[in-house]
Amino acid sequence: MSELAGKGCEIIVPFDERQPLKDIERSIIKKYRKHLWSKFIKAIRDYNLVEEGDKIAVAISGGKDSLLMAKMFQELKRHGQVNFEVEFIAMDPGYHKDIKQLLIDNCEYLDIPIHLFDSRIFEIADEIAKDYPCYMCARMRRGALYSKAEELGCNKLALGHHYDDVIETTMLNLLCAGNFKTMLPKLNSTNFDGIQIIRPLYYIREEHIVRFIQNSGIWPLNCACMIAAKKTGNKRYEIKDLIKSLGENFKDVEKSIFKAAENVNIDSVLGWQQDGVKHSFLENYEK
Repeated sequence: MSELAGKGCEIIVPFDERQPLKDIERSIIKKYRKHLWSKFIKAIRDYNLVEEGDKIAVAISGGKDSLLMAKMFQELKRHGQVNFEVEFIAMDPGYHKDIKQLLIDNCEYLDIPIHLFDSRIFEIADEIAKDYPCYMCARMRRGALYSKAEELGCNKLALGHHYDDVIETTMLNLLCAGNFKTMLPKLNSTNFDGIQIIRPLYYIREEHIVRFIQNSGIWPLNCACMIAAKKTGNKRYEIKDLIKSLGENFKDVEKSIFKAAENVNIDSVLGWQQDGVKHSFLENYEK
């Protein structure tokens, strides 16, 4: 498998040594209140992501997004006014032993008590989908997280997708799949009854997550894929660059892409799909 490994995504390098845990935790609700904590709370309130009596499985990949999300859930548990339970789950899909140890070390330093479980997803995805393992790997990882959440009695699974992921997904679907579909802040699982995905970083820009991680002195997992790395799945990187370039000529283009998904005018589209049923604008002219 080593011949397939690429250089992976952009490596995030911390500015200094690891900061004391208390300082890292305090910075979330103090120094980064405007761009991180307030956006986190706004998404939770706008979309009812955390409700009384919830038991939430917070998925920890070891990357910058999930580490921040875990710490914010701890702060919410500590300072919030909603009674809920939280479990931190981390899956080893076949990481190199050093990558796995980095995940463990970071979580121990950040006082994130993870349920770490093994799988052979990298290996299996490579066996059954050699030409394009990324899609298969993503589906299998999601299924494994669902299963662990169900095992722990959780009714929600929190994923670390942020604002930039949302707009990049919207553009990917538009330009590459020929449909208008975005990444929702919450949705019910189709295969695991009673479990709902939530995305509490929905309003948070990636640049602010990067800045927090760098200032905290944490080395997050970057692209830890052992199968494809950047060999396949490059379209998301291209879309990221495209959106950045569009921003040079179109003011607030990221905001416009994000807002477009909540301002769809059904009266002005050729067709749409709802509950698996396709509809056409021609239905408005049927007698």
